[in-house]
Amino acid sequence: MRPALAVVFDMDGVLLDTERLYTEATQQIVGRFGKTFDWSVKSNMIGRPAGDSARYLVEALDLPITAEDYLREREVLFRTLMPTAKAMPGARELTDALHARGIPVAVATSSARPVYELKTTHHRPWFASFHVVVTGDDPRIARGKPAPDIYLLAARELGVEPARCVAIEDAPAGVDAARAAGMGVVAVPDPALGRERVAHADLVLETLVGVRPEDLGLASTSVGPSAGSAWQPRASRGPGRSS
Repeated sequence: MRPALAVVFDMDGVLLDTERLYTEATQQIVGRFGKTFDWSVKSNMIGRPAGDSARYLVEALDLPITAEDYLREREVLFRTLMPTAKAMPGARELTDALHARGIPVAVATSSARPVYELKTTHHRPWFASFHVVVTGDDPRIARGKPAPDIYLLAARELGVEPARCVAIEDAPAGVDAARAAGMGVVAVPDPALGRERVAHADLVLETLVGVRPEDLGLASTSVGPSAGSAWQPRASRGPGRSS
């Protein structure tokens, strides 16, 4: 990977342990129809926009409901489940280390803003420390992952060229999106997904535990004025600023 100046994080499965909550909610719904939601299906859904994933699920499991029906039921379950999300091992420590070195950091999540708010209910101070947060329902995003739009927007909001950013992802669609944006990509896949599904990332890790900023291919200096200083993103030129 070329030396990077900023880091853009996916959220689900990278910063927050929400994938098990997605599985729990979805199994409750599909179980009523005698179906099982396992990784043979889930592996083709993670990281993608909710509508795309829902349509795939309904077709793959031949459910007698529409994608919209599924999303409505899931939304109700999310109100209870998502606020229980815990930080992924090593995620908070890594972001703290990046902040200490003055490295700009962003979140680029396919989750819509209301779902993002649910997931981060008990992590407000942590997520407030990210310089930019871009959610999947931002009107400036024309296409969801695996298209590069969300990563290009995050880089633009940071004021850093995409080629000088490194993305951290857990899903094949997310790896594809970051690569299409021209970013270096570090993948931290769920063990059930398997490393081979994200082998096209520049670096594949088992966990973020113990990962240091220098392990991410970051340049020796950041775009911030000094280590630990209050870096500010450039002024937004588009509608609906996400940071």
